[in-house]
Amino acid sequence: MPAITSGKVLVTGANGYIAMWLVQSLLEQGFAVRGTVRSEQKAEHLRKVFAPFGDKLELVIVEDITKEGAFDDAVQGVSAIAHTASPFHTRADEPDELIVPAVQGTTSVLRSAARFGGPALKRIAVTSSCAAVLDPGAPRLFSEADWNEASVAEVRAHGRAAPGIAKYRASKTLAERAAWAFYEENKASVGWDLVVLNPPFVFGPVLHLVDAPEKLNSSMLEWFDTVVKGAKDNAALVSQGSCWIDVRDLAEAHVRALTVPEAGGERIIISAGPFKWQDWVTATRTITTDVPAGDTSYDPKATSHALNYDTSKAARVLKLEYRSMEDSIRDMLADFKAKGWWKPKSA
Repeated sequence: MPAITSGKVLVTGANGYIAMWLVQSLLEQGFAVRGTVRSEQKAEHLRKVFAPFGDKLELVIVEDITKEGAFDDAVQGVSAIAHTASPFHTRADEPDELIVPAVQGTTSVLRSAARFGGPALKRIAVTSSCAAVLDPGAPRLFSEADWNEASVAEVRAHGRAAPGIAKYRASKTLAERAAWAFYEENKASVGWDLVVLNPPFVFGPVLHLVDAPEKLNSSMLEWFDTVVKGAKDNAALVSQGSCWIDVRDLAEAHVRALTVPEAGGERIIISAGPFKWQDWVTATRTITTDVPAGDTSYDPKATSHALNYDTSKAARVLKLEYRSMEDSIRDMLADFKAKGWWKPKSA
């Protein structure tokens, strides 16, 4: 079970929300990083943020991750690869707007790694999602043994008429299936192994380039709109929810996925636990009253969570510990305030 303790890590889509925290975690832990971005403009932001690390950060332009051979040069001479680049939104008209870049981007990295990774390459970690695990029609406690075939079937049956969330979930399921299929077909001939991480909703402060809250990535935009702006009514706040992870804990999970030998060949769910949206509102109100209160009659002890994940493998293999809601909230609010997106009356 190969893993790494030093060297250079390739991070695809290095300017993304999760990826930038991963780059920071790797640099802080002494690794060099080669990051791929789609344009020089995106590269400039990373150079500015990570300037204190000097030549430990190298950036390369990969304009189209679906193009055959797009990563041939990028994979050469690295010890590990973290593939985070995949679209996440629910606005696609055609399912292939999400499915093609998710599947082809993932298999493109793996094919390049198989051909040009060389003997230094020991491990590849792919960021999947709990969207590839859950069955939206039968919520329960899910584990790494579960696959979301329901959304794939829904998209195949309805095409562009399928809900946007189903198209996204299908893209994550198909991309992860493709990753495992490629690995199983080629593991006897490559010198690296594969780890896949499956997170739910990802929240936390923002390092990537965003010039307005309306341009936040999907998970953080929903958090901002719900908690800061009060966009959900009380009925939605106490009935709607999911599971979550702080982006910095997810970044650390990626580092451990690359460095812990026992993680090799594993699919690992990373989740801090379930929530109803009112849980976030209530927790935020213990820190500041400058957000809408929502349903003040809500009792978290009286609610039930239909959807949850078994995270015993993450605890056993990666030894992960998670930030509290309150810790994440304080850091998100400080970030929003510093960016001028939220101005508390008490300030």
